[in-house]
Amino acid sequence: MTADVPHHLFQTPARARIVADDVAAILQADLPWRELDGAVVLVSGASGFLAAYMVETLLAMREHLGIGPRRIVALVRSLANGRARFGHHGERDDLQFVEANVEDVFTIDGEVDYIVHAASPASPRFYLTNPVGVLSANLAGTANLLALAREKGSRFLFFSSGEVYGEAPIVPTGEGDYGFLEPVAVRSCYAESKRAGETMCVCWTHQYGLHTSIVRPFHTYGPGVALDDGRVFADFVADVVDGRDIVMKSDGSAKRAFCYIADATEGFFTVLLKGESATPYNIGNEQAEISIKELAETLVALFPEKGLKVVTDPSRQSGDYAASPIRRNAPSTARARRLGWVPRTSIEDGFRRMVLSYA
Repeated sequence: MTADVPHHLFQTPARARIVADDVAAILQADLPWRELDGAVVLVSGASGFLAAYMVETLLAMREHLGIGPRRIVALVRSLANGRARFGHHGERDDLQFVEANVEDVFTIDGEVDYIVHAASPASPRFYLTNPVGVLSANLAGTANLLALAREKGSRFLFFSSGEVYGEAPIVPTGEGDYGFLEPVAVRSCYAESKRAGETMCVCWTHQYGLHTSIVRPFHTYGPGVALDDGRVFADFVADVVDGRDIVMKSDGSAKRAFCYIADATEGFFTVLLKGESATPYNIGNEQAEISIKELAETLVALFPEKGLKVVTDPSRQSGDYAASPIRRNAPSTARARRLGWVPRTSIEDGFRRMVLSYA
């Protein structure tokens, strides 16, 4: 392995099998996949957790469906990271890497039929250590890619976030249930810039007639998450993988709805291919809402042979992690379900697959 490439980007045999099974399930969805046949699809942040599953799905279309994109343009900040993430596919004529920062102006030769903008630092550890970088990807990056979409006549998919709701007044939270969000808190760099990115999409649709799709992923997990990511579920999985007792840094009473990456990816394609323009769609799994303590206990119970237990130690909380003040977070996905999308993976099955992918 290349020393400066993060370990989670390499597809081990176990992870490759799990991802391949996930992608095969995604491609069984009743979607108008033929619209992507012969298309050029640009994906920003292509080696990132969410975007990589979309790229994997696009790469597998010809094998499973006999149709697929003519070219997939993987926009990455690091060419080495991009090649590591998709290196198990070998050399492919339909996969092109472009090394660029989305916040910088760049050009793409030829046609681009679809743009998927998923380049954004999403881990809470970046909210305090690199808030300007978070803002730049979501503001300048979105503006640059929307300008490219206008130039090329591309259909555009923007990855927003469930964080846009702030302290939502209603849980499960529908697309119109906005709550308080403190604009002068550093942690708000992510949610506020995602809100602004959505407004950009609506404005480009209104003024230039672009078709812009918006997805709001909630807590999404699965193979490919960096285990030093800083998010609590990644910490827990890292503990199980390494055979350590799970350490909780809070009382664990906060509740989150977790959506497995294969289900979420099917949702992203559903919105891209069937969603209304300039309309946000929650992508999450309200049926898989669980407290942080219950999640820790579930992970321990999934692998009894490891003999692990759950330990609470608030003193282990890191000072560079921007903890969320929200106690309960779950989406209403009725709008996406009306398009025919349904998340299917249980907490137990999803987290078992995630842990085994790091074997």
